[in-house]
Amino acid sequence: MSTSEAGAAGKAPTTAATTAPRKTGVPFFRRADRGSRCVALIDFVLRIAAFGPTLAAAIATATSDETLSVFTQFFQFRARFDDFPAFLFFMVANAIAAGYLVLSLPFSAVVVLRPQATGLRLLLLVCDTIMVGLLTAAAAAAAAIVDMAHSGNLRANWVPICMQFHGFCQRTSGAVVASFLAVLVFIFLVILAAFAIRKR
Repeated sequence: MSTSEAGAAGKAPTTAATTAPRKTGVPFFRRADRGSRCVALIDFVLRIAAFGPTLAAAIATATSDETLSVFTQFFQFRARFDDFPAFLFFMVANAIAAGYLVLSLPFSAVVVLRPQATGLRLLLLVCDTIMVGLLTAAAAAAAAIVDMAHSGNLRANWVPICMQFHGFCQRTSGAVVASFLAVLVFIFLVILAAFAIRKR
């Protein structure tokens, strides 16, 4: 075998190795993103789950209206949610939270598809934290009024009204419970977002 033939034989494997096609991984299917995508999917599902309690609390509060007739139909007592500023604030806060959850769903879906989008996660974290503060303040204020309606205050001579306005108290009490459930979901969303950003 001549020297030129030996050199050609030695270079052949190198040429074949350089011309072999490279395997290019698609970023969407990276194994490292599986955990982040799972957290993002849980975030998306929790937002859908939190929408129900916030919307129900807003509707139940807005429809809390009961009239109590005493002796005649011309002498009536009426209990409406807008008679109490705390209930009005509570209704508006839950309506805002429900609207925010609907608007945040597309952003959460983008994070599910692209777990590396840290900017969107940070935006949702900030907005979720604001919603936690808003809903907690509204639910706490409404809970204080509900407790006053059920128990009254003997020192201030405030009698409990739930002995007469049963439907009003039931609707507002259920709305407060639903709102606190939504607060718990929002807190969990904040923890998930913080965990996902910390992991990135």
